[in-house]
Amino acid sequence: QVQLVGSGGGLVQTGGSLRLSCAASGSIFSTMAMGWHRRAPGKQRELVAGISSGGGTKYADSVKGRFTISRDNVKNTVYLQMNSLKPEDTAVYYCAAGPTIWNWGSWGQGTQVTVAS
Repeated sequence: QVQLVGSGGGLVQTGGSLRLSCAASGSIFSTMAMGWHRRAPGKQRELVAGISSGGGTKYADSVKGRFTISRDNVKNTVYLQMNSLKPEDTAVYYCAAGPTIWNWGSWGQGTQVTVAS
């Protein structure tokens, strides 16, 4: 397992932007898939965006064209750039790591994103 520390959440107005960061420990970061999930109040956790070790990406339909996931294998960090935020994006966002974007084994502590209408 790797240890993950997420940051960058906060309160933003509708239409605004935030960038989440997740720093990972260990030397195997570049071999792992990384992702961002979210859990909104009363809803199940969902995968928002994932990026494979090779750089391939996957997005939830609800965020396509607005969110961008990227990774820096030198800094062992994965980012989620969130633009055109909507109130329905309000949730706790968790970064995760795993062997593939379909299999997550390590989780960060979560960071709150609140989008005010």
